[in-house]
Amino acid sequence: MSFQNPVFIPGPTNIPEAIRKACDMPTLDHRSPAFARMFTPAVAGVKRVLKMEAGEIIILPSTGTGGWEAAVSNTLSPGDTVLAARFGMFSHRWIDLCQRHGLNVQIIETPWGQGAPLGAIEAALRADTGHAIKAVLATHNETATGVKSDVAGIRRAMDVAGHPALFMVDGVSSIGSMPFEFTRWGVDIAVAGSQKGFMLPAGLAILGISPKAIAAMEGATLPRAFFDFREMLTAYARGGYPYTPTVGLIAGLARSIEMLEDEGLENVYARHTRLAEGVRRAVAAWGMAPYAATPDLYSDTVTAVRVPEGCNGTDLVTLAASKYGVAFGVGLGEVAGKVFRIGHLGMLTDVMVLAGLATAEMCMADLGWPVRLGRGVAAAQDFYRGSAPAMALAAE
Repeated sequence: MSFQNPVFIPGPTNIPEAIRKACDMPTLDHRSPAFARMFTPAVAGVKRVLKMEAGEIIILPSTGTGGWEAAVSNTLSPGDTVLAARFGMFSHRWIDLCQRHGLNVQIIETPWGQGAPLGAIEAALRADTGHAIKAVLATHNETATGVKSDVAGIRRAMDVAGHPALFMVDGVSSIGSMPFEFTRWGVDIAVAGSQKGFMLPAGLAILGISPKAIAAMEGATLPRAFFDFREMLTAYARGGYPYTPTVGLIAGLARSIEMLEDEGLENVYARHTRLAEGVRRAVAAWGMAPYAATPDLYSDTVTAVRVPEGCNGTDLVTLAASKYGVAFGVGLGEVAGKVFRIGHLGMLTDVMVLAGLATAEMCMADLGWPVRLGRGVAAAQDFYRGSAPAMALAAE
């Protein structure tokens, strides 16, 4: 791979120079007032990004997967039932994690390429008259298939069913890049990671927890130690951590939020929509389609491109890396070989996306796929030229 080229994977994303510099700092005593002065604005900034009016932010030295584990281990007990739809690799992995923790997962099997099935979720909750289901798990943006789900719609289904379960949302590949409304959507726990929309290296699990989730901690009996929210919140009150934090990444998080807010969150979301639409125009010009079943499901952070019959998406990803030094995402699980994935989130501009599309076309031509060089790039160019330019992230 070449460090001169941007990456087009759905995370980790490209790191702006300003954030890289913010992370590159001397050793700081994490029990000093200087750390608290850095940490407090980062926590407050995450609340603003999540559109969160009440509750707490937990920032753990981990990744999104650790965030999933922390969410369930702090609020649930062995044998509890949780409800989840399985419609992609990451919804599957969260289900698997719950099962390994001794939870009873009521799974709604859903075809890959679809989003969370609102009707089936509502029906399952209505049928649970004894309220055995303690939590509903939702993957906001299924990174394996490029599908976004209607989180607000799931909350409506829960409310219509009159069900008191906790509502946990995996927003790892959406938060910071796509609109997220923690309070308005009635989310109890939201999980994000530093390496996606926040444009940092991997290493932080970022969670928003509602007052309802905080109350659930007291009766929960799943084991937790490193991920114990109670110890974290006690230490937060003193301006620190119960153990050694990732100081440089927290400094980078504070800078990331400054950059997102300087651009304006609505502008950030509009830029991602714009970049994604340019990619989709290119895909259509190639005679291909996103794996997402319908346009309302299209993700603004990643497009899983369904490859032509007889072609293998993994071959394109492998060739792009070995010949051109560019990273795309392979298909995972049920879509392995059937797709390749173009990540278009984080620090990206029209010009950078066009470079990725041109590289994908060169790989297709090298592999003998039925694609004419320049056709997809031209379709994206026409779209970018014909629509109002979005404000780009400064990379100073």
